[in-house]
Amino acid sequence: MATTATGTRSTSRKEAQVSGGPKPPGPNGRGPGENGWRQKGEGNQRRKFSPAAYRIAMWVLLAAIVMMFAALSSAYIVLSGGEEWASIAVPRMFFWSTSAIVVSSATFEVARRYLKDGRQRQYAQWLAVTLLFGLTFLVTQLMAWRELRAQGIYLASNPHSSFFYLFTGVHGAHVLGGIIALLFLVVRSRNTYELGTPRSQASASVVSLYWHVMDAVWIWLLLLLLVWR
Repeated sequence: MATTATGTRSTSRKEAQVSGGPKPPGPNGRGPGENGWRQKGEGNQRRKFSPAAYRIAMWVLLAAIVMMFAALSSAYIVLSGGEEWASIAVPRMFFWSTSAIVVSSATFEVARRYLKDGRQRQYAQWLAVTLLFGLTFLVTQLMAWRELRAQGIYLASNPHSSFFYLFTGVHGAHVLGGIIALLFLVVRSRNTYELGTPRSQASASVVSLYWHVMDAVWIWLLLLLLVWR
């Protein structure tokens, strides 16, 4: 009996060595199976990407940005009744920049539609058009600053002029961030493998959300500068 038990243990060890060791748990976690770890790993990979997480992160960022501009707008309204406040005419270039950013929001939505249809070439083209209008917005903003300086209006001239430069400068910096994100999308649009994947759809969705909010913020600032003088 002892010899038989010893032989059985020896045979088991040999089988374990030949088979590469004990099998990992199967998919149900109860029995051995070679696919257990692989399926678990695949599940972890699926959990790593979440479109909802992208959107939540973007909403948190946008909430902070909107609150900042709301605070600046409140300060603008409060200080507008001061003795040092001097009325300033809105530069004409602001209307050109407004047209550029509004059109860019429309072209971005056209690009997203082509992305959903899986048409890579048209998606990349309309992204490039959106990028061009975004750059046009920034250029016209700089031209508006030049127009103000030509009138002898500078950052420290009076509180009103300070807000002109502050509003356009801070907003322009955020638009520049959106342009960098657009460049990222343009580069990725050349990758056929990435086109149409949930990650590419989510990336385009959150960047477009950011871009549309920057559009809305600028329209609000322009109306504030036009009405509250």
